[in-house]
Amino acid sequence: MSVNLSKGQGISLQKSDGGALTAVRMGLGWQAAPRRGLFGTRTKEIDLDASAVLFAEKQPVDVVFFRHLVSDDGSVRHTGDNLVGGAGQGGDDEAILVDLQRVPVHIDQIVFTVNSFTGQTFAEVQNAFCRIVDETNGQELARYTLTGGGKYTAQIMAKVHRTGGGWQMTALGAAADGRTFQDLMPALLPHL
Repeated sequence: MSVNLSKGQGISLQKSDGGALTAVRMGLGWQAAPRRGLFGTRTKEIDLDASAVLFAEKQPVDVVFFRHLVSDDGSVRHTGDNLVGGAGQGGDDEAILVDLQRVPVHIDQIVFTVNSFTGQTFAEVQNAFCRIVDETNGQELARYTLTGGGKYTAQIMAKVHRTGGGWQMTALGAAADGRTFQDLMPALLPHL
């Protein structure tokens, strides 16, 4: 059963039987919002990009995004760039796979971001979500739905961080501006 997360809410990434999750997928989906024009309703293609920034003691040590699809250690993998979106409430438009067992012990947080590479604001996006899925069985564990749009071009969606002997996911939902993850780095630091 999936949990609908609200901003700031966290969930433990433990299985219901008490075991730890071994692999998760952070999925991202979106649709372009229809706009009324002189000749009817139309949509403009929007290229949102999912990124995962790996941190060790609040220092960025690696990143996975559309130009660097696999982390240096191989534990985090991007499935590829989607230039137009379209899944919305359905499947994932972009996904980042995390093999939690292979994440090096010095990595204590992985922050997931989404930015509008084409520069449109989230006011032009609808049905945007990120979700975390147990990659071993396909079960959706949690979903964070972006609501309300806004005049910003990026979103710090969620983070997965170590807690004791396991991992926890926290929905962040923080608005930011930037076309790439590099533009977002100053905005990420307060969420670590």
